Amino acid sequence: MNKNSVKDLRIVFMGTPVFAVASLDALVNEGYNIVGVITAPDKPSGRGMKMNESAVKKFAVEKGLNILQPEKLKNPDFINELKSLNADVQIVVAFRMLPEIVWNMPPMGTINLHGSLLPQYRGAAPINWAIINGEKETGVTTFKLQQEIDTGNILLSEKIPIAENETAGELHDVMKEVGAKLLVKTLNQIINDSLKENPQSSVIGQLSTDLKHAPKIFTETCKIDWNKTSDEIHNLIRGLSPFPAAFTFLDGKMLKIFRSEKEKTNANIDTGNYETDKKTFLKFACADGYIHLLEIQLEGKKKMNIEDFLRGYRIL
Repeated sequence: MNKNSVKDLRIVFMGTPVFAVASLDALVNEGYNIVGVITAPDKPSGRGMKMNESAVKKFAVEKGLNILQPEKLKNPDFINELKSLNADVQIVVAFRMLPEIVWNMPPMGTINLHGSLLPQYRGAAPINWAIINGEKETGVTTFKLQQEIDTGNILLSEKIPIAENETAGELHDVMKEVGAKLLVKTLNQIINDSLKENPQSSVIGQLSTDLKHAPKIFTETCKIDWNKTSDEIHNLIRGLSPFPAAFTFLDGKMLKIFRSEKEKTNANIDTGNYETDKKTFLKFACADGYIHLLEIQLEGKKKMNIEDFLRGYRIL
């Protein structure tokens, strides 16, 4: 390629949440030329319905970067503005789906950072599903965007171990930093002409397991089925923590569970029922023992550890 330095490469960055900020920060610190930042429009939120800016916008404002916030990505005015930026490459981190007119615009294409080891866990919630499914490792992947979601040629990837009790929120924080470094490494190799694209079809042929998917999380996904094993329930709880959170019901009220502990034993009560000493523990029976609740939030109350909860709540 004819772009031989980080300052020559014109980059448009697209992202919205905190996860994407780490990558944008890494590119800015590396000295890359960010000619535009595309992020979600400001939205009213909270009791006062104040306009809320995305994490990426707040960072971009702080760094004095050029910001675009289109409502619709096919809007002709936005398309013309995007074209005028003359980007060599676009970077997408935790953004929405792009129409072909957008992702196919720059001569070097559009690079996406994804929170899994592609082709495994394509979809909207790869961090959550890797933990829910009890994986021992996951990773991050940079790849070229194509028409079908998360199917483009792989550029680079890096593995990340998953600890036994690690939550989705904790893994998210590790992954955003590892991903940011991988993204910089990807662009550096593009500049050095040392990067080889690897079609996902060739990777799929080498897999020892079936493809696993990472669809959007819905409310029904979050409801705990106490007829399942302690491993399955524990993984669901940590895979949905801190958001949207696995839940059950206590005395008719929704109870969100953020941290739990397994006890494999022969439970002497029916699955879904609970035992408590009303001071230090509250545990629900499941298929092969109990799940101890460690950090919870009862409907209408704040999040708290189980001892604080039992101190102030009267179990019926």
